[in-house]
Amino acid sequence: MAEAQNSPTLGSARAGSPPPAGSTTSGSIAVAAESTVATRMSAPPSFDVADFPVPHGREEEWRFTPLERLRGLHDGTAVANGGGVKVAIDAPGGVEVESVGRDDARLGKAGTPVDRVAAQAYSSFEQAHVVTVAKEAVLTEPVRIAVHGEGGVAYGHLVVEVGAFAEAVVVIDHTGDAVLAANVDYVLGDGAKLTVVSVQDWDERAVHVGQHNALVGRDASFKSIVVTFGGDLVRLHPRIAYAGTGGEAELFGLYFTDKGQHQEHRLLVDHNTPHCKSNVAYKGALQGEDAHAVWIGDVLIQAAAEGTDTYEMNRNLVLTDGARVDSVPNLEIETGEIVGAGHASATGRFDDEQLFYLQSRGIPAEEARRLVVRGFFAELVQQIGLPDVEARLLDKIETELKASV
Repeated sequence: MAEAQNSPTLGSARAGSPPPAGSTTSGSIAVAAESTVATRMSAPPSFDVADFPVPHGREEEWRFTPLERLRGLHDGTAVANGGGVKVAIDAPGGVEVESVGRDDARLGKAGTPVDRVAAQAYSSFEQAHVVTVAKEAVLTEPVRIAVHGEGGVAYGHLVVEVGAFAEAVVVIDHTGDAVLAANVDYVLGDGAKLTVVSVQDWDERAVHVGQHNALVGRDASFKSIVVTFGGDLVRLHPRIAYAGTGGEAELFGLYFTDKGQHQEHRLLVDHNTPHCKSNVAYKGALQGEDAHAVWIGDVLIQAAAEGTDTYEMNRNLVLTDGARVDSVPNLEIETGEIVGAGHASATGRFDDEQLFYLQSRGIPAEEARRLVVRGFFAELVQQIGLPDVEARLLDKIETELKASV
């Protein structure tokens, strides 16, 4: 195993930084060569903070987010300080880990910021971390990235680049207390396979806003499992685009929203290339007064993307009174020459028939409720494929369930 790398605390604001090398500029909007597009749910992409007005909460992309709880990330008043976030990376052989400056050409390659917080994060970090998996390397151990908050404000940028026909698993673990805005880029070469597990297990006061951009190469496979438990406010924006035909993307998500928490997941799959596939499945459970979960699922099938096969699903289980769910699937289709496209969303309480079935076989009511919830999440937890991570998450679910019953 490579030695762990500890970065300096992520840096102070440096507004107005230029886009990276390899990008082009048209007017005031800088667009990376492999940029994703805007839809009716997002602003035109830009690396420049000035291209995004300060949100007031009535915009479509901000209407569910309690802006006052962003702690200044949305209006430029959150200034990075010395007690921000520390990053440690543990990587097996065949992986190169670097800390690079703002002028590195690999930054921003997978996509461009689509809201003010993402642009602020891009303009404000001092050093980025770049994890490179060599061409044709097949990792037998995961790359583990620990992001630990130390109570301050931080901005960050992470790039994971997987060479052609390489295979890798990356685990990104967020813990501690911080106010963090960060962008993550995943770049997959032709025929590459990448699985990413992103765990948000923050302390109760933490704020985390992130845009995750994935650029999937020809015949490449990308799997993302996003798990959100902790934090006062977590707002994540995964985005997928394809760089060649035959690409596949699977986006799985699991969230457990507790009393007073706001957890928001906004996804875009941009089918910009013919004969690609995507599958989205997010599940959440909510409990406690003012628990609020938001799921926005955008799928755009562009006119050129013939042969697309896509499906997205969101399901929510409300465990107690006082919790709220907003679930909005969106499907935009610009060509009829597709294999299939669909979406589904459902929110409800416990299935009385399931509970009756279990209780009629001698299982106490509280244990029956736990079994139903564990079964609800089981298929997503099994997608992780790492026993230690799966066991930790199941223990976390069990802890949450004890609180609810």
